[in-house]
Amino acid sequence: MAKRNPTKTLAFLFFLLSSQTLAETPSPPSNAAPAQTHHHHHHPLRRILLGVLFGSVTGASLAALFALAVRTFLLVMNRTPILRGPVVFSPKINPKTLESAVVASDRLEPLGGKYFKAVLDTGEPVAVKRLGPPGPQTRPDKRRAHRHLEMLARARHRNLMSLLAYHHARDDGRFSLVYDYVPNGSLEEAMKRVRSGRLSLNWEARLRIAVGIVKGLQYLHFGCHPRVLHYGLKPANVLLDEEFEPMLADCGVARLVSGSGGAAVGGFAYVAPECLQSCRYTDKSDVFSFGVILGVLLTGRDPLDPTFATEGSGGSLARWLRHLQQTGEAREALDKGMLGEEVEEEEMMMAIRIAVICLSDLPADRPSSDELVAMLTQLHSF
Repeated sequence: MAKRNPTKTLAFLFFLLSSQTLAETPSPPSNAAPAQTHHHHHHPLRRILLGVLFGSVTGASLAALFALAVRTFLLVMNRTPILRGPVVFSPKINPKTLESAVVASDRLEPLGGKYFKAVLDTGEPVAVKRLGPPGPQTRPDKRRAHRHLEMLARARHRNLMSLLAYHHARDDGRFSLVYDYVPNGSLEEAMKRVRSGRLSLNWEARLRIAVGIVKGLQYLHFGCHPRVLHYGLKPANVLLDEEFEPMLADCGVARLVSGSGGAAVGGFAYVAPECLQSCRYTDKSDVFSFGVILGVLLTGRDPLDPTFATEGSGGSLARWLRHLQQTGEAREALDKGMLGEEVEEEEMMMAIRIAVICLSDLPADRPSSDELVAMLTQLHSF
């Protein structure tokens, strides 16, 4: 069907209306009765033409306004400034103070991994995460990174680290993320202290950590709009407060900035198989990463433990747990430092089953983070 030209249509309606108006202009009547009949005959047609004309003009105006609004929105999005230097979201941080603290490496105290403790001029301690150098990025990529960090600053949940500010280096383009300081560092550092005997974490404390992590995931997956995927969930990105309550950090950052992803050194053990095979990442990929963390909490072992490379272990923590579960020897996987109470051992055995389900090779066989919250909270009443 041929496409109609709206300009020609409006012109044609104006022509009809003008013709109708001229036709209705009466000459001096010789007989009043015929003139009255002629007026009543054409009045409905005039109203129809006026209605069609008004509708066409209104529709064309609304379409033009909508097109203008869309164009303006796209222009604004494309012109989102690519900021350099400090970007602050908290009133307790001064941008100049932050920049001097972040840039000066001698003022940063290592907390483990890529996290550092910095003390601002006001005496306020903060945790700083230095991301790796960014790879090749287009201007839209850079704008997307800034918008994502702004979204993270607005996110509020008990088990998420609040992003107070970030610093975008002017020279190499690196990002430094600024969070509230937490005294117990990361879960990775805590588990290292557990393995060396410098820290004791009983089953209740470890289960509380697991529940907090999965509640944070639940908020990212179901409480944020649009949904946020973590992309780099591992113990190094789980920080512990003074009560060992876990808080997720760097949510979605691995997707935006190269060098900070879950595939970094020591991170492959937490990456779901579909991500390594096809680079396809979903919320079920986050669930797989959580399954590895739950396995670490239950066994006390590092997923890169050389014993997993020996014959019969399956080659990974996930396959080792699955093998022990299938052979009825799951109790052998538990950290001996937690054994003792019969009731707690039953909870730990059920938790191993949950971990094995999370570590399924197929994403569809894994539970959602929403379902995991219900599973884990039923194990123990806090």
